Amino acid sequence: MRLLLIAALLGVVLLQVSFAQVTTTGLARAEGLGQPVYGLGFAAGWASGIGISFRSHFPTKSSLQGVFGIIKTADKMSLSVGAEYQYDLARGNASRFYFAGGAGYFYQGVDRNEVSGPARLGLGVGGEFQLQEGLHFSLAGLFTFFSDGRVIPLPQVALHYYFF
Repeated sequence: MRLLLIAALLGVVLLQVSFAQVTTTGLARAEGLGQPVYGLGFAAGWASGIGISFRSHFPTKSSLQGVFGIIKTADKMSLSVGAEYQYDLARGNASRFYFAGGAGYFYQGVDRNEVSGPARLGLGVGGEFQLQEGLHFSLAGLFTFFSDGRVIPLPQVALHYYFF
């Protein structure tokens, strides 16, 4: 609960910062140019994975994001792979509000997966806010469905740099 409160407060602060910006972002330009805008960065979420992230924001209201992360030590391997679909509900020059659906698979162990509920699906909403020209922060809350039967509302965050 504390994590959700912190995430909500951070979202409000970033929203205020984003509305102070007056430049036009790549996201707003993408629709007018009729070409996708690509983003590269880092994402962390219980539904769609933790690691390096690539996002393609299409000239329509849709975005696709892929996430892959791996850490290998002598003792264990931790891996997550996932994807997320985003549909814009509202978009301005420096922010957007979207519906999100994600899926991911998490693995940790040596010979067998020690993660309970490794396959996950998530549905929810999020917001993306411009920090600087091209640099955007995303915060989303997804109801996450774990393969072991649990359903928990959990946050997801991402930081992307957009380019054409």
